Amino acid sequence: MKYLMLICSDESVVLSPAEVADIPAATEAWVTEMDGSGIRLTGDRLRPVSDATTVRVREAEVLVADGPFAETKEQIAGFDIIECSDLDQAIDVAAKHPVARFGTIEVRPFWQL
Repeated sequence: MKYLMLICSDESVVLSPAEVADIPAATEAWVTEMDGSGIRLTGDRLRPVSDATTVRVREAEVLVADGPFAETKEQIAGFDIIECSDLDQAIDVAAKHPVARFGTIEVRPFWQL
């Protein structure tokens, strides 16, 4: 089953210099492990919420706003699409992601047709 992992973080969270320095290598190790096992299908980082644009159509009028749709502390910082045998495996994969240590990983299954 395919799952979308939304990698969420709070841009106001202050990490130690050591934690910041560890993130790229830890993320690359996670990507290498998941790619090597065939679990991770694709994924990428997203630009900061200051670069987001929200688009809505209401009564045939296109409404465009700067910033993310939701005004919350945690914002989507990236995503991964994974293929796992079940939700338990998807949870294990998400728990290994380095951002899970200071952010949130939302795991959501795709509709099966």
